[in-house]
Amino acid sequence: MARWLALVLAVLVTGCAPRPAPSALPAAPAATRTATELAAGWQFRFDNSLSPEIASTLPDSDWQAVSVPHTWNRLGEYRIGRTDATDNRQGQGWYRLRLDGASLPVGKRHVIEFEAVGNLADLWANGRHIGSHAGAFSRFRFDLTDHLDPAGPNLILLRADNSAPRPGSSTEHIVPLDGDFFIHGGIYRPARLLHVAPSHIALDDQGGPGVYATPTIGADGAGQLAMRVRLTGTADGQSLVAILRDAAGRTVAEATTPLTAGQREAALRLNVAAPRRWNGRADPYLYRLETRLAEAATTLDSVAVPVGFRAFRIDPNTGFHLNGKPLPLHGVSRHQDYLGQGWALSAEDHERDMALIAEMGANTVRFAHYQHAANWFELADRHGMIVWAEIPFVNKVAFGDAPASPELVANARQQTVELIRQNFNHPSVVTWGIGNEVDIDLAGGRLGPRADARPLLRDLNALSKAEDPTRPTVIADCCEATHEDLLSGKTPIQPPLSGEADLMGYNRYYGWYYGKVADLGPHLDKLHARYPRIPLSVSEYGAGGALSQHVADPATHQIKFSGRPHPEEFQSWFHEQSWPQLRDRPYLWANWIWNMFDFSSKIRQEGDATDINDKGLVTFDRKVKKDGFFYYKAQWSADPVVHITSRRWTTRTDPLTQLRVYSNADRVALTLNGKALGEVVCIDRICAMDGVRLAAGSNVVTARATFGAKTVDDRVEWTLTP
Repeated sequence: MARWLALVLAVLVTGCAPRPAPSALPAAPAATRTATELAAGWQFRFDNSLSPEIASTLPDSDWQAVSVPHTWNRLGEYRIGRTDATDNRQGQGWYRLRLDGASLPVGKRHVIEFEAVGNLADLWANGRHIGSHAGAFSRFRFDLTDHLDPAGPNLILLRADNSAPRPGSSTEHIVPLDGDFFIHGGIYRPARLLHVAPSHIALDDQGGPGVYATPTIGADGAGQLAMRVRLTGTADGQSLVAILRDAAGRTVAEATTPLTAGQREAALRLNVAAPRRWNGRADPYLYRLETRLAEAATTLDSVAVPVGFRAFRIDPNTGFHLNGKPLPLHGVSRHQDYLGQGWALSAEDHERDMALIAEMGANTVRFAHYQHAANWFELADRHGMIVWAEIPFVNKVAFGDAPASPELVANARQQTVELIRQNFNHPSVVTWGIGNEVDIDLAGGRLGPRADARPLLRDLNALSKAEDPTRPTVIADCCEATHEDLLSGKTPIQPPLSGEADLMGYNRYYGWYYGKVADLGPHLDKLHARYPRIPLSVSEYGAGGALSQHVADPATHQIKFSGRPHPEEFQSWFHEQSWPQLRDRPYLWANWIWNMFDFSSKIRQEGDATDINDKGLVTFDRKVKKDGFFYYKAQWSADPVVHITSRRWTTRTDPLTQLRVYSNADRVALTLNGKALGEVVCIDRICAMDGVRLAAGSNVVTARATFGAKTVDDRVEWTLTP
C-alpha cells in the first residue's frame, strides 16, 4: 500500500450533469438514442408467496396502481410508538408493466434501465427470466430486444426483495449486512427504456456511461482530455467523434478516430489551451463532452457528460488543497430518505436537500453509506461540493465468527465497480469509500477475530485503484483508540483499520456515546501522532436533538444517548464544543457532521420520535432547521445570520433565562417586551446574555444586528407560566 507525506493527486475528472437547455447546443440528430421514461402504468403487489407465473395472470383488481419512483416502506414518526403511517415490511414486492411493442422505435435495441431497486431485483419479460441484480443502490440494465413482441403487447415483471439479511435469506450475501439505516424495497429511483442503434456506445458496462474522460493540466496551464469509450456492434467505416464545449456551447476542442468491425474500445485525446478550472463552490465550472458514434454523415448514437478540470492533493499535515490552494473542508453527511416518502425521492427533493446544505455554508458532502442517486452527484458537481462517495460495506463481513463468504466478497466487488464506473465522470468526487465502521461488531464483542474485515478491505482497495488510479481510497473507522466497549462489556477485538486505505475518516462521538466532548481534540492528536503519514479526517460527529425536548443547562445534562430525552439545547451545545476543536486542527483534511437530516432507523426509539435517528440539523420532513443548523450557518456562511436559540421552548416555568443568539455579526442588540436590554458582543459567533428575567405571561424577545447597510432581525415569543 502506498503511503506518502503528501498525497498529491493531480486528479482531473469529469462529471455527469443534466443536459443544458436545448438552445445551448445544436439539436441531436434523430438517429441518436432516445428514452421512454417508465414512470406511469406500473402495478404493485407485496406478496412473499407469489410466483412469476401467477403474477402474470392475476387480474388488475389484485394490484395497486403506482408510479415510479416507488417504495412500499414508510419508516419513522415524530411520536412515541408506531401508527399505521409506518410500513416496515421486508420481503418481496412485485411490479407489473404493460408495454406496447408497436409504439417502440423500429430498428433499435431496447434496453431497460433501473437507476436502483431495493435490494435484490429479478426481471421477467413475457414470462422469460431476463436477469437479476443484487444491491440496492446502483444502476443496472438489461437488453430486452430479443424478448419483446415488436407488434403486440408485452408484460414486464420485476420482483424487488428487501428481506432482512440473515443466514439462509435471499439477501445474506448482499452488502450491507447491517447498519443504522433501513433498506427500503421497491423501484425507488427512476426507470426508463433506452432505444439505441445496433451500433452504440456500450450500455453493458456495469451501468456506466460508456465514456470515461480524465482531464489533466500541465505546468503551463494547458489542458488535455484523455478519453476511453466502450462500444457495442461497431462496423467498418464508422467513426467516433468527440467534441468538448464550454458552458456557452462553443466548441473548445474536437477529435475523430476511425473504427473497425467489432471494436469494443477506442481512445481519443483532446487538447485545451487554457481550461477554466472547476474550483469548488467558488467556481464550479463545467464543460460538456459530446461523444458521437457516426457512420458517414449520420450520428448513430451519442452520449454527453460534463467535464471539470481540477487538481487536488491531500496532505497529512496541511489538509485538502484544490487547484494549488488550501481549502479547509467542512460539511455534512446525508441519507436519502424523507418522512412519509422513504427512499422514493423526486428531483425536487434532491434539489431542496442540496440547497439547504449550500445555505448552511458547507463545501463538502459525504454520500453515506452507499451510492446515491445520479442527480445527487450532478447537483454536487453544479454546486461545487467536494464529495466522499462510498459503497455500502457497513458494520460486518459475516453473521458469526467467520470471514466474508466468497459470495459476499463478489457482491462487494460488484458494487465497488458499479460505484466507480457510474460516477467516474464527476469532478466533485475526490475519494472512494470502501467501508464504514466495519470494525464495530468486533469492537463491541459481538463477533470473534475470524470476522476480520481487513482482507476484504484490502481487496476492495486494490480493486478501486485498478478501476480508478486517479482518486484515493478512504475508510470510516468507528473505534480505534476510543477504549470503549460500546455494548457488551467484553474485551474488544479491534484490529486497527488505519493504513488499509490511502485516507482515514474517524467516526467519533465523544460526549455522546462515550467520554467527554472535550476529549475529541486530544484523541485526534494522538491518532495524528500515531499515523503521521496518513491524511486524517472526522467522517462523523454529532448528537441527537428533539424539537419538543429542552434543558436549561446542557453542559451538565446527563444525556441518554439511546433513549429519551434528547434536548435540542444539548445538540447545540455539543456542536458548539466540537466544532472549534476540529476547526483548529489543520491536519484534518475534512470534517463531516452526522447528519444533515434526521433519517429512518428501525433500531432507534429516542428523543421524541420512533424509528428516527435525530442527529440531523434539519428535521426528517425538511420543515424545521434546528438551532444547530444556524450555529454552523453563522460559522460557515457569508450570508448574514441572526438566530435566537431555544425558540421552540415556548412555555417556561423559570423566570430567569439566558438569551443566546447565533450570529456572524460582531454584536447584536437585544430587546425584551419592547425594552432594550443592550448590545451583546458575539464571541466565536455566539452572543449570550445571562440572567434575563421574563415577565408572567407572554414575552417577546428580539435580536438585531447590522451588516453594512443591511439590518437583520429575529424574534421569538415565550410564555412564562406559574
